[in-house]
Amino acid sequence: MSPRAGLRPVNSLRARITLLATGLAAGVSLVLLWLAWTLVGDAVAAVPQLPPGTSVRVDGIDVDASALAAHMREHARDKVLLFGSIAFFCVVAATAILAWTFTSRVLRPLREITGTARRLSVESLGERIGEVDSKGELTELAHTFDAMLDRLQAAFEAQRHFVANASHELRTPLSVIRTELDVTLTDPDADATELRRMANVVRDATERAGQLVNSLLLLARTDGSGLVMTEPTDLVTLVSSAWRAVRGEADQRGIQARFHTEHAPVCGDPALLERIAGNLLENAVRHNVERGWIEVTTEPGERWSMLRVRSSGGLVDPATVAELFEPFRRAGVARTARSGAGLGLSIVRAAVEAHDGVVSAEPVVGGGLSVTVRLPVGT
Repeated sequence: MSPRAGLRPVNSLRARITLLATGLAAGVSLVLLWLAWTLVGDAVAAVPQLPPGTSVRVDGIDVDASALAAHMREHARDKVLLFGSIAFFCVVAATAILAWTFTSRVLRPLREITGTARRLSVESLGERIGEVDSKGELTELAHTFDAMLDRLQAAFEAQRHFVANASHELRTPLSVIRTELDVTLTDPDADATELRRMANVVRDATERAGQLVNSLLLLARTDGSGLVMTEPTDLVTLVSSAWRAVRGEADQRGIQARFHTEHAPVCGDPALLERIAGNLLENAVRHNVERGWIEVTTEPGERWSMLRVRSSGGLVDPATVAELFEPFRRAGVARTARSGAGLGLSIVRAAVEAHDGVVSAEPVVGGGLSVTVRLPVGT
């Protein structure tokens, strides 16, 4: 697209403003001209009339008084019409020129905004309008446009980062599957034991890929979307269901669980609320130490119900706690670790925010993490 194509809307607006100002000036000038022509005629007609038949000497010539009065009235009106018409065209022309010139200066910031908007693309989202010469509404528009670009750039960068991480996470199990298949297929002496070992590795890799895909779908459902349905439920019920799902794994690792639960009513999407409790307990078990501990607390309130899950584990830097809620971040393990998808706390945060709740985390002294969720009681 030609750069001048972006200026057409602004030039069209400039032309419309100029025509409007010129038309307004022409209308006012015509009204004033008509008033002047009428007032002059009335003023001449108001001159006292001499008796009929009276002669008046003008430049040595006797002229009938009534004819002289009519001539003076017509002459005055003609002069007003002549000079008024000249003034009318001068005013209209001056208005058009001034309107076109000053409108260009006034609309210059708008041209800058339009030009910047048309130059933008995913690769040039860092461009900004900045300060403009004009003040008032156009300055506010420029600042609002820059703020919108800041949000868009942050969203695109987060999306690129998320896609890159998701691609990396999915590539790992796919690479494992391909490697195992290549090694086994190129081995002419592979027996049933080797094939069974390969099948187990492939199964584990596909399970990890499936878990990642399911987590991504759940995160896409909860992140920035509204609730599909709302039902009253209790945090104790959610905790009990989530604990039954991970109790076997916790027993295998010798993890002791302590529950301090009171009935805490909440209202929201049952599936998402169950995922909040489920992900917190899954993280508490999978990122725990052997023979560690888990402490689960629920408390009711007038406006908020609270769920807190504390667990032992590796040391967590307080400065990096907030990053644990970002996708593909894990407490105390590398991002490419084979256990988990690194989306548990991201899904928790998205689901809590979808319910207008609040989630926070803090390190546990000696190692581990404490996550607190506050959800509105609802009606």
